[in-house]
Amino acid sequence: MPVKIRLQRHGKKGKPFYWIVAADARSKRDGRFLEKLGTYNPTVNPAMIDLDVDGAVKWLQNGAQPTDTARAILSYKGALLKNHLAGGVKKGALTEEQAAEKYQAWISEKEGAVGAKKDALVKAEEAAKAKALEAEKEVNAKREEAAKAALAASEAEEVTEEASNEEE
Repeated sequence: MPVKIRLQRHGKKGKPFYWIVAADARSKRDGRFLEKLGTYNPTVNPAMIDLDVDGAVKWLQNGAQPTDTARAILSYKGALLKNHLAGGVKKGALTEEQAAEKYQAWISEKEGAVGAKKDALVKAEEAAKAKALEAEKEVNAKREEAAKAALAASEAEEVTEEASNEEE
């Protein structure tokens, strides 16, 4: 039975949410699956991915073929690296400790990169809010000046009307 690691669509129209599953290649996209490996939510920035890395590695070692998108997700979360390192351990090129050390170093580096992206997004959002606040203050200042000018004009008009009424 050929097994694929693929995405199974859930969520509302226009708001996709995916399960990452190991399924028989002949089953429907949203049909029966063998095991749920995680979830993927592309609607948030950065995309939220929850993946059982050990389960994915188990399926990869048993011959499951990931689809292109699933392969990108597995690579992003380090499942393909862990599978690669497990192959090195099996061949004798690495020890279990060396493989675990390399994997942990990669994970910490990846978390740093994701954290930096989140920080950059927060800073950009704060900058956009500050810019919008400045624009709003500018608009309010113009409105106040226009209101003062209109008030001064109406007072001047009243004074001229009173003066013309007194002359008569």
